[in-house]
Amino acid sequence: MTLQRARELIAIQVDMGGGYNRNSVRILLHEVSQTQGQQGVDQLIREFALDELFGLLPGQAIKP
Repeated sequence: MTLQRARELIAIQVDMGGGYNRNSVRILLHEVSQTQGQQGVDQLIREFALDELFGLLPGQAIKP
């Protein structure tokens, strides 16, 4: 998955902001990690403040 596509999908999930959306974001980040590596995941976590919204920390391995 490209970072641009992940950004589009994560933006939708962040706007909704519920528990199910946290799980969706985790799945998206896992897909990003498969193609872009941990650096891509960390970039998205920082960009969308996912640490504050969903408790997802930079450097944390994301498992679906």
